[in-house]
Amino acid sequence: MMSPELRSRVEEVYRRVDTAVAEAGPRCDSSGRCCRFHEYDHTLFISQFEAEILLETAPTYAKPVSGEFCPFQVNNICTARVERPLGCRIYFCDPAYEPRQFDITEDAIRSLKALADEYETGWQYAPLHHFLNASERRDTPIASDRRIALPLVLV
Repeated sequence: MMSPELRSRVEEVYRRVDTAVAEAGPRCDSSGRCCRFHEYDHTLFISQFEAEILLETAPTYAKPVSGEFCPFQVNNICTARVERPLGCRIYFCDPAYEPRQFDITEDAIRSLKALADEYETGWQYAPLHHFLNASERRDTPIASDRRIALPLVLV
């Protein structure tokens, strides 16, 4: 479990990213393409820090989670908006924003890696569904004890 101090530092990275994205002003068409990973050929990678924050408060989801789409997207709306990882904060389909998107991503990942070094946590970075499937968090059972696979991925 991450310390309150480390969590605060990760959340500061989130705030810097949110500010940089707002300043860049990318267009969002609310298409939901960002959450349909397989269909639009992208993968959402997240760090162990982002996974821990996401899993603390995100809505329940069924396992196993696939890498095809985000389990937190419902009717093109993110149900884990507050705790969403960096990729979700940074990625937009707007082609004019793409160069800035890359720079913001590189800076944010560099910041998280520096925190991993400073706090000696090691660095774990993997597709979202790997963290969701590895989580000890209990799933909500679905009729007949079947689970619906739902993933979250970003470039």
